[in-house]
Amino acid sequence: MTEQLKHFIGGQYVAGKSGRFSPVYNPSTGEHKADVPLATEAEVSDAVADSLAAFPDWANTSPITRARVMFKFKQLVEENIEELAALLASEHGKVHSDAKGSIIRGLEVVEFACGIPHLLKGEFSDNVSSGIDMYSMRKPLGVVAGITPFNFPAMVPMWMFAVAIACGNTFILKPSEKDPSLPMRLGELMLQAGAPKGVLNVINGDKLSVDTLLDDPRVKAISFVGSTPIAKYVYSRAAAAGKRVQAMGGAKNHMLVMPDADMDKAVDALIGAGYGSAGERCMAISVAVAVGDAGDELVEKLAPKVRNLKVGPSAADGDMGPLVTKEHLEKVKGYVDLGIEEGADLVVDGRDLSLQGYENGFYMGGCLFDNVQTDMRIYKEEIFGPVLSVVRAPTFNEAIEMVDKHEFGNGTSIFTRNGDVARAFSNNVEIGMVGVNVPIPVPLAFHSFGGWKNSAFGDHNQHGPEGVRFYTKVKTVTSRWPDSIKAGAEFIMPTHK
Repeated sequence: MTEQLKHFIGGQYVAGKSGRFSPVYNPSTGEHKADVPLATEAEVSDAVADSLAAFPDWANTSPITRARVMFKFKQLVEENIEELAALLASEHGKVHSDAKGSIIRGLEVVEFACGIPHLLKGEFSDNVSSGIDMYSMRKPLGVVAGITPFNFPAMVPMWMFAVAIACGNTFILKPSEKDPSLPMRLGELMLQAGAPKGVLNVINGDKLSVDTLLDDPRVKAISFVGSTPIAKYVYSRAAAAGKRVQAMGGAKNHMLVMPDADMDKAVDALIGAGYGSAGERCMAISVAVAVGDAGDELVEKLAPKVRNLKVGPSAADGDMGPLVTKEHLEKVKGYVDLGIEEGADLVVDGRDLSLQGYENGFYMGGCLFDNVQTDMRIYKEEIFGPVLSVVRAPTFNEAIEMVDKHEFGNGTSIFTRNGDVARAFSNNVEIGMVGVNVPIPVPLAFHSFGGWKNSAFGDHNQHGPEGVRFYTKVKTVTSRWPDSIKAGAEFIMPTHK
């Protein structure tokens, strides 16, 4: 029988009441492995109420105690990481090593959150005027929520809830319905680590659940990662409801390959960044910009490596596994068909890949286009699959102009031996995250993650110092004691003379 999943509310698994379910597949085999309940508006409201009830005590728990919970949670995730990676791979399709690596990148933010006693320190100014002291403190917001994508069911939730909970908030996680089991397992581990019931609730659902969280006045902030159209929707609706919002959208990340680049290293970087996790990453490199005369050599070295990618089930731990669903597989294949229609040169065609014994899995080999033009849809739109496009740019300035004109501004990279070129690129390109001879420039946890333009909406980025600012509000206290107060009323604006 197909397993029926539940919600994780108030420290326990709770059966869904809606009668509506979404299928969860094993992408490696195509097997329908489980059904996840899609919550009603009332179920989401109950989860919010549970989180709200848990908030006062958790907010008043000392930052040191909250840090100790984070330390214990980190330990539990590390102790169970093989099981967690296998669970992740079974619903997403990542190969095991990639699944494990994504969990580790999430744990880095947990490690950052362990420093919350230091991160929450305010400022103090004594005797700003006669007998008057002034100080500030950071306070948690209340109930906050995260809406996370299918491609990182462990990393992105930990990027959100680790900082939020360490700051003293309670958190409602609405994970993707495509791979919900691991997020609920993280809820279990947080409970085992010492977080009180209700501090981390996991509610499964679809648009109805999202809209309920966006509209509920008890939810004070929303963090979202997903496609740009949905990010815009989440941002506008939640902001209109008076909430803080950080909404991370889509990407079309370019990597410039300069003529002086170490071509072998650039090609290796492109293979990993373009095809790792089957291209289902918002920081994947999907456009290689060959500058000057770099194009022919680049494509010549890329093509055989793309053809020789080891594609297989997640347990085999090759270069990349299947895509997440059959529908997404057909969508990506459709983009390859479109690229051919638009006139791009399909150098490597991976559409017809079939694996013996895994014929029902959602597999696709790597695809490589050359001579892609900037007016083509395969250049302009996010494909989110193992498809790399090579675009030619005669000069460095034209290459930068190309990157800047694209609607997305998530990440970009340049491979060069020229320090002046690298510095000019880093300083001038209109992109939020830049790599120099680094293909995927995801900042470490003590910096903040976020793009520009149509890749991000809201004023604060994910994790790092920006995450602490997003999940707290500043209170400033001006204090004076009776002995320093002069007699008599004052009717003018205080000037602290």
